[in-house]
Amino acid sequence: MTIPATIVPGYGAASGKNQDHRYPRGTIGLQTPYFQALGLDLSVYYPGTLNIDISPYSFEIGTPKHFFKQVAWSEFISPENFYFFDVSLEYLTKTYEGLVYMPDPETKEEHLQPPTTLELILPKIADLQYGDVISLTVAPTQILLTNTLIQ
Repeated sequence: MTIPATIVPGYGAASGKNQDHRYPRGTIGLQTPYFQALGLDLSVYYPGTLNIDISPYSFEIGTPKHFFKQVAWSEFISPENFYFFDVSLEYLTKTYEGLVYMPDPETKEEHLQPPTTLELILPKIADLQYGDVISLTVAPTQILLTNTLIQ
């Protein structure tokens, strides 16, 4: 399924831009070795997330590409579950392949996202700005998108 989405600011925790002393390399930088040990190599992607607003769509978790349970990646928070889903983003006629990164809302303690925001892990994309509209494609068996205006 392909939908339009808008680039929005995030918390800056994943990339480390928020300068939280607990996560000096960002949460993605700290989590990457744990995911690598579990079979998911994130080293080909930018070590942060791109936040996108998919409204008027909302999402439901289908069958994730990867699901990791109780990953104890930080001494500052309890272990978390993580979902990953295939995604592609089209911007200025180029397509970028990556993953939807989703800490399980049931185990996530901080930096909660609105139900219309997805976090993407992708290669670095030059010139992308907040407010830019992109095309997002997800595998409908992995993550289910529903238009809330049609319900």
